[in-house]
Amino acid sequence: MENGVGSNAGIDKSKVLEVKPLRCLVPVFPNPPGMSSVTTPHPTPFVCVSPAGPFPAGVQPFYPFLAKNDAPQAAPAPQAGNFGFGSSIPAPVPLNSFRTPTPKSNGRGRPRKYNKSSGLGSAAGGEDDGFSESQSGFHPDDGDTSGKRRGRPKKTGRREASGEENHEDVVHETVVNAILTSFKLHGIEELRRNIGDVETSTVVLRAFDALRRRLTQLDELKDTAPGTAKRPDLKAANLLMTKGIRANAMKRIGHVPGIEIGDIFFFRMELCIVGLHAPSMAGIDYMSVKVTMDEEPLAVSIVSSGGYDDNGDDSDILIYSGQGGVQRRDGQMFDQKLERGNLALEKSLHRGNDVRVVRGIKDLAHGTGKIYVYDGLYKIQESWIEKNKSGCTVFKYKLVRIPGQPEAFSLWKSIQQWKDGTTARAGIIIPDLTSGAESLPVALVNDVDNEKGPAHFTYVRHLRYLQPFSVPDASVGCHCLNGCQAGDTHCPCNQKNDGFLPYSSIGVLLSSKSVIHECAQSCSCPITCRNRISQVGIRLRLEVFKTKSRGWGLRSWDPIRAGGFICEYAGDIIKPTDAGFANESDEYIFDSTRNFEPIEPVQDSNGAEKSPFPLIISAKDNGNVSRFMNHSCSPNVYWQPVLRQSNNDVFLHIAFFAIQHIPPMQELVYDYGIVPPEKGRKAKKKCLCGSSKCRGFFH
Repeated sequence: MENGVGSNAGIDKSKVLEVKPLRCLVPVFPNPPGMSSVTTPHPTPFVCVSPAGPFPAGVQPFYPFLAKNDAPQAAPAPQAGNFGFGSSIPAPVPLNSFRTPTPKSNGRGRPRKYNKSSGLGSAAGGEDDGFSESQSGFHPDDGDTSGKRRGRPKKTGRREASGEENHEDVVHETVVNAILTSFKLHGIEELRRNIGDVETSTVVLRAFDALRRRLTQLDELKDTAPGTAKRPDLKAANLLMTKGIRANAMKRIGHVPGIEIGDIFFFRMELCIVGLHAPSMAGIDYMSVKVTMDEEPLAVSIVSSGGYDDNGDDSDILIYSGQGGVQRRDGQMFDQKLERGNLALEKSLHRGNDVRVVRGIKDLAHGTGKIYVYDGLYKIQESWIEKNKSGCTVFKYKLVRIPGQPEAFSLWKSIQQWKDGTTARAGIIIPDLTSGAESLPVALVNDVDNEKGPAHFTYVRHLRYLQPFSVPDASVGCHCLNGCQAGDTHCPCNQKNDGFLPYSSIGVLLSSKSVIHECAQSCSCPITCRNRISQVGIRLRLEVFKTKSRGWGLRSWDPIRAGGFICEYAGDIIKPTDAGFANESDEYIFDSTRNFEPIEPVQDSNGAEKSPFPLIISAKDNGNVSRFMNHSCSPNVYWQPVLRQSNNDVFLHIAFFAIQHIPPMQELVYDYGIVPPEKGRKAKKKCLCGSSKCRGFFH
């Protein structure tokens, strides 16, 4: 066969060809007809769903996912024009544009391996950002704060019964359905039409966080092998995505509705479900646009998460390294190529389109995770090729922040300088308002006018009780010498909290309860116990500052996680008989008997009321930082009753937690509530919260 097709004549066998097997290729579909040019790009949909569906309008399944999982069928014969993928597919982008576990797990909460032949793990417009974890579903920059080994979980060494796996699936399905119901997300398209994309983003993020925290509680009850990575964030995202729950389903150039510059995220999956950055692993996200008769990729967003040396002293300039295998964990080094994400950045340089930038910052409070900060829009100014320290060729891109945008990443750098003492905080009146009462100083700041501070009061850390409430049933304290442990069925404190510890290992409130039962004086556990979070005082760098129109307010130098403890309401308890006069004359009042709009339905087995005792607190003469929190009809903080019972004595406290992730220097506000009609008419004050949901007044 010297002259045949299979002849070896003329082939240079000394050359090494780079060949990828067909099963590793990901199908790429063209943009739909009518896609405009880059000068006026329309949003293009991206799909972050299970390969088995459900699929949004305009997107169809492709082989081998044409048939249901339980009804295998033969592959259809390839037809002209469809390249063997079944019927013609009008979808504009690859399916499954984020890496996340498949809908079914192995029963231990561990994601199964990814199958490259199915296209799973293929990011929309990119690879794995230089980390060879395409089969694990884990990313080194995800917001995991467990401190455990990242990457693919170790095998437990025992086989799970199918009954246990099915039971876990049923439990997860029950939990996610309950949360979707509470957030009214079963009909997300109708919800989007009713409240718009901006509010939908907020609702989806809160639902994700509520589900993730609930799964964290459930994961703690399972007996997993040491070193196994628990990733409730991936589970939560997978459960939501498979049901089509996400915001901003259309890829777009520019800002994303509902996401403000400076917003923070503690998990990469949060970026995915709100459409800020579609791939969960790739650092470059891009879309295809039609220019004349051809299509070309344009970058829409990048995540600078520290995988490469993307640094610099100027906060408005980012030197970004391209994608490629220069940091493979198996030790191999390769040159980067001008393809996929790198090509998209190069095209965006010449087209001049805006690119969203998300900065990854190390979570100093917990060590192992990252905080992702949306830093706004940038333009790519130039690109070049250089050799790195290992001698590999890498692409470099210089991005410059568009002027006139609010502070974001630069603010973080300024705050760190305040903490280090290298730069003085402008407008400081008193470095520590607490005079050492708190473990961390609370600055008093005024950079608005010449007022020197609020009226005199005595700073106290806790609520001042004259006498506790009494109950007929005595409480038995726990004997957890090393602190209460999750899953300990013998711990009476766990039993009071429906069998769960209410807080995570890093002090985040895991579920909404009518009442939290914390350990008290009769318990043997130390002050460091996980069930004493509200008793240890403030752990944030807070400042009391002068607002422009609402007097003094409160904000934090530190980022606050959703569910994170902020402070308790300290002051003097007022008798209900004296409350009428106090409500009229006291501006620093907390009244638990008012009507409050719930953040989400409580998850109690007993269905108790939110506050078991009428508690009215005055912080006029004695109080802490909580007295400076202003009212808002769209709050980012909510209050939670906390009971500490010793024998027959009950001490009720009011603890404040974050509703959502709160960036540094964002004012902390909560809803003061509405006085019930049966209590008579109270004087109304004009509300200046500026929220789109403002009621116009508060009591």
